[in-house]
Amino acid sequence: MEQKKNNLSRRNFVKGSTLAAGGILLTPSLLTASPIFNKTKKLKLAVVGCGGRGTGAVSQALRADENVKLVAMADAFEDRLEDAYTSLTKMFQTDKLHVKPSHKFVGFGSYKKAIDAADVVILTTPPGFRPQHFEYAISQGKHVFMEKPVATDVAGIKKVLEATKMAKAKKLNVVVGLQRHYQASYIEAYNRIQKGAIGQIVSGQVYWNGSGVWVRPRKDHQTEMAYQMRNWYYFNWICGDHILEQHIHNIDIANWFVGGYPIKASGTGGREVRKGKDHGHIFDHHVVEFEYENGTIISSQCRHQPGTKHRVDEFFQGTLGTSYTDGGGSAKLKKYDGTNIYTHDNENDINPYQQEHNRLFKSIRNGEVINDAENGAKSTMTAIMGRMATYSGKEITWDKAMALNHKIVPDEDTLTFDSVPPVIRDEYGNYPVPVPGKTNFI
Repeated sequence: MEQKKNNLSRRNFVKGSTLAAGGILLTPSLLTASPIFNKTKKLKLAVVGCGGRGTGAVSQALRADENVKLVAMADAFEDRLEDAYTSLTKMFQTDKLHVKPSHKFVGFGSYKKAIDAADVVILTTPPGFRPQHFEYAISQGKHVFMEKPVATDVAGIKKVLEATKMAKAKKLNVVVGLQRHYQASYIEAYNRIQKGAIGQIVSGQVYWNGSGVWVRPRKDHQTEMAYQMRNWYYFNWICGDHILEQHIHNIDIANWFVGGYPIKASGTGGREVRKGKDHGHIFDHHVVEFEYENGTIISSQCRHQPGTKHRVDEFFQGTLGTSYTDGGGSAKLKKYDGTNIYTHDNENDINPYQQEHNRLFKSIRNGEVINDAENGAKSTMTAIMGRMATYSGKEITWDKAMALNHKIVPDEDTLTFDSVPPVIRDEYGNYPVPVPGKTNFI
């Protein structure tokens, strides 16, 4: 009975979070609240994590509101911070960029000083550090944009969920970079499905199949920690594997459209192509079957294998018809006899990466509250559950996974580049790769 009660709670949450992600979460306080920031007050912005996504997110934030300026930057590596700053100076005038040399913070633990200097913070480091950064930002009363996934382990999920409660109590805005929630094609498809256009969703398939991402080779005299921080995509404690880092987008759409979070997962996966010493210990393919409380089954595939079919989209079957969506702006709903229900015209759609920042700053200016953090945490947990299923080859239930003491990320404030990372290579230079049937979580 208790399990059913918890599951019902998850389902109810998604309906609420959808309102938050697709619109504004209206809290009772809005009836009386005055805007915290009027339209002319300069909002101070800080970025923690100055890689490509951090640079992109800053540029979108600066375009979202005319009275925002970047005042602080933090990154583990000085060259990455300076590269980002140089790129931004080519896009914006000095009235948008006001980062003094004393406000460029480098190294482990630098996130606190950057967050302290700002009203709004962008959290775009590799995801393993996200829970610690988010918790600190909320404790200091900052509005947040944070990239997905929001954690790499169960301990991180729990930390984000606790900080989310604090954010709600403080009426802070939190937008998570699951930008499909801000994309017109997805919103239109979702709204029609909610009105019964294709009946109840009973099954679906979600995909992120591609050729893979960059590799950063080891350099001479580089410590093991520095190497893993540079080549972070291939280490679970920082990245979470590509089922989290990329495929979470499609898994999150399944949760959103189905209207809940899965109660269990089973799957298979491994390393067939991408298994060199520069590829750490993550898999290059995962196939997971997620089962939801109402019996809906979602099949999930993600693959990083060059030369194979590219597919990144979502396809759902309802009792009356089907739905197809992808990140390129397509949304098509059909009856089973082929009759078109809806085809989205994306010609005038706003880029969702820009729209999520537009919505964030508009909400801050108007004294409103958006909070995507709980859904971001639970969709991240869905992907973690899928990863546990493929690594172990066992069925993983949501409740048992959430009860685990699963912590793979050390406290950032204790780290230096001479620290020993959570995973180390053997005498032959190989990292321990999970083995289905032998690797256990539950």
